[in-house]
Amino acid sequence: MKGTKLYSIIKGKCPVCHTGNLYTSKNPYSFSSTLKMPERCPHCDTKFKIEPSFFYGSMYVSYAVGVAIAVATFVIAFFLLDLGRLNTFLAIAGVQIVLLPVILRLSRNIWINLFFKYDSEKAA
Repeated sequence: MKGTKLYSIIKGKCPVCHTGNLYTSKNPYSFSSTLKMPERCPHCDTKFKIEPSFFYGSMYVSYAVGVAIAVATFVIAFFLLDLGRLNTFLAIAGVQIVLLPVILRLSRNIWINLFFKYDSEKAA
């Protein structure tokens, strides 16, 4: 799967070489370092922040990812588990809160992969 954008997005790897890590900590629930990234890829030296405030665009991706997770939670809670409206709402809110660090990282991974392409020469 290495060499695909999906690999970089899911694994949190550099979008150019798919070797270097995008984040300084692998654990998204380490709250002090959830979004801390190195300035450049340790393997291929790609600069992650193309311009100041580059990752503000990931907020829009984060909204879409959050809505997708909320819809999935709704379908599971309301239709499969047959919970009432209030319990379904609480389930959606709980899942959103618990998955917030994962959603933040996933949206950044998607955003940066929109602007970079995999380069097999830099990967070697």
